[in-house]
Amino acid sequence: MRRKFLAVLMITGFLAFLPLAGCKQKAGSNANSGPAGAAAPEASVAIPTLDGSTTSLDQYKGKVVLVNFWATWCDPCKTEIPWLIEFNHKYGPKGLVILGVAMDDEGKKVVEPWVNAKRFDVKGQQEAIDYPILLGTDKIADKFGGVLGLPTSVLYSRDGRKIKTKIGLIDFDDMSKTLDSQL
Repeated sequence: MRRKFLAVLMITGFLAFLPLAGCKQKAGSNANSGPAGAAAPEASVAIPTLDGSTTSLDQYKGKVVLVNFWATWCDPCKTEIPWLIEFNHKYGPKGLVILGVAMDDEGKKVVEPWVNAKRFDVKGQQEAIDYPILLGTDKIADKFGGVLGLPTSVLYSRDGRKIKTKIGLIDFDDMSKTLDSQL
């Protein structure tokens, strides 16, 4: 009886931790995109937007850029979205740009309707995603050093240098402090 109880307790603990760990990405991907403070070789990578154009980090020189790799099916990613909207409201006027890179295999046909339909609780208000959503692929993720899991966030300084990479759910307070120091 005691063994059965311990087994149930261990499984319950594992399942409770799972949402905090992030969503698994494809095998073979890695997240070694260089050390913090390094110049961003990925700055010129063209990433498709939902409207059919492309963008790149080069277009945001002079801004602090937070690139967030996510997917519509990733629960921790959905947990972060209201925080990213809040960061965009607070820090966007000070020079922050958030780029959400959707890594759904089905691309635009899944991502665009999901983004258009979803609303998130941001300080008691229902808000739509109000930062650019881009369409990622494994090739694009590899240009950023690969993505081990989702969500993965990469923060760049105003001069295009990588400040930090976070695999898994961001820490709201830690990211707020980092953004305060950069903006």
